[in-house]
Amino acid sequence: MVTTILRLPDVLRATGRSRSAQYLDIRQGLFTEPVQIGARAVGWPAEEVAALNAARIAGKSDAEIRELVTRLEAARKTAA
Repeated sequence: MVTTILRLPDVLRATGRSRSAQYLDIRQGLFTEPVQIGARAVGWPAEEVAALNAARIAGKSDAEIRELVTRLEAARKTAA
């Protein structure tokens, strides 16, 4: 399976959020932590961004989105 890693500008375009709002969401558990892709570079798996966007579109509550974030981050560990 090929996973696309999106850098921050692509994630911001996909979510319609600002940089500060993106990192606030991460701190509040409403978005997954980025993955390290280089010494000074991070990104997010495109599938996670799509899943979180779909949850927002579906009107999921913050609690439900936090649960989704937990599942997505746990899936990273099992995929390795």
